[in-house]
Amino acid sequence: QLQLVESGGGLVQPGGSLRLSCAASGFTLDYDAIAWFRQAPGKEREGVSCISNGGDYTKYAESVKGRFTISRDIAKSTVYLQMNSLKPEDTAVYYCAADRRRFGRSCPLQVAEINYWGQGTQVTVSS
Repeated sequence: QLQLVESGGGLVQPGGSLRLSCAASGFTLDYDAIAWFRQAPGKEREGVSCISNGGDYTKYAESVKGRFTISRDIAKSTVYLQMNSLKPEDTAVYYCAADRRRFGRSCPLQVAEINYWGQGTQVTVSS
């Protein structure tokens, strides 16, 4: 059974950090590209960061470059999103997503490229 389960969300003050985890059950990270998306109230879902199946290519939205880092642990079949210097505008539900059997130095940051979604985890940045 294919399942993406996010964890690590919560309430944090501006300037703080959080690390999100995505447990990718049933996926093979060597074959699948994984991404993080987010959706704030009243806004469209947007791509935040992604990592290729080989782990050698990553991509970030301009709004998070230099603050967020995506990584993965093949042995644990888990993908992480380290979020530093958080801002109130980072408040959103964060979703883990997968584009299965996507090979090469590319990864998905568009909703249309995704074929599996997690249930989401809430991140709130507020003082």
